Amino acid sequence: MVKLVIFDWDGTLFDSIDTICHSMLQAGHLANAPKRVKDDIKNIIGLSLDKAVDTVWPELSLNEQNAIIEHYKTIYVAADQTPPLAYPGVIDVLNKLQVTGMQMAVATGKSRRGLERVLSLTNTRDYFVASRCADEALSKPHPLMLEQILTELNILPEHAIMIGDTEYDLIMATNAGMKSIGVTYGAHQEERLRACQPHALINDFNQLSNILGL
Repeated sequence: MVKLVIFDWDGTLFDSIDTICHSMLQAGHLANAPKRVKDDIKNIIGLSLDKAVDTVWPELSLNEQNAIIEHYKTIYVAADQTPPLAYPGVIDVLNKLQVTGMQMAVATGKSRRGLERVLSLTNTRDYFVASRCADEALSKPHPLMLEQILTELNILPEHAIMIGDTEYDLIMATNAGMKSIGVTYGAHQEERLRACQPHALINDFNQLSNILGL
């Protein structure tokens, strides 16, 4: 019996992938880092910012990586002042879940400051009873984010499910002893998600209604 649904944010609930990719590529350019392409950035969406930059530019020194991080923060915040668009069906399904009394939470690679900003921009704060961010726990796919949420809400792993668009989300769920559902419209391709053996894969958020028995 599912008592708690935990969502990733970027690429799962809201379409912020292009903004993230553009901001990271521009940050690398400003820091005179070796050139990368959009797919390089899509690969690391969901990781904490320091781990993401280290994955994209492993040959750079810590100081050089930190320069990219600071550029990224400035560029992304400037580009993120308008509400991101929810994927089709997201708000309808969140409303249905809320009406049934289902508890919902967010586990995201965003910083706490970044999550608070988009929760306000999208007027979605009231849907979620808990959240954990990349600067409050170890980066995905380590299960600490999920373990902290489960402890806070006093819910067993077998009574929760993680919804995400990357292998980091799905592996994190497995590491926490939870089931997962992968969405195929986000950052990682379906083949990568399927290899993580999720409970289900969906290409339309509305499909969650049937899976969760709404």
